[in-house]
Formats: sequence, C-alpha cells, structure tokens
Amino acid sequence: MSAIDLDHLLFLAALDLSETERALAAHDLEGIIRMIDQMQAIDTEGVLPMANPLDARQRLREDTADPTIDRDLMQSTTSSVNDGYYVVPRVLE
Repeated sequence: MSAIDLDHLLFLAALDLSETERALAAHDLEGIIRMIDQMQAIDTEGVLPMANPLDARQRLREDTADPTIDRDLMQSTTSSVNDGYYVVPRVLE
C-alpha cells in the first residue's frame, strides 16, 4: 500500500495518525489485502452459496394475530390525547 493511498484513506476516515500509527496501519492493511487476494484465488466453481455455515433452520412462530391493545388503558396515563391520538408539540412550522 503506497503512502498516497494511506493518506487518502486517512483523509476519508478523518483520522490523524502519528508516524508510528501510520506504519502499523499500513502493515495491517497490507496483511488484509494479502488475505483477500488469497481468498479470491480459491476456486469456488460449483460451490453453492449458503446463508448459514451450520446448515441451521430458523424456527418461526405461527403467524397468528396478537390480542389488540386497549387504547383507552394505554392513553389513560397522559392528558395529551385528542380523538384517540397522542398530542405532541409541533416541531415544524
């Protein structure tokens, strides 16, 4: 990774690193890029994509209607109700 690329990345990330931190960041980024290059070199022809490496199934609950909430009970704790709706301060003119 060249210094120009690192400078650009630091600018985009709004980071100000010392020279020691810059050297460490450059070393780490080079290692990450090497690892990505190694992964891209692997032949994945014929390998099906998977959503979960454990081949787990998600347990779903039955799609049933829940009991309705008693609006009057919920709104009994506030005095700022009008026609079944909560009244809030106006924020836009």
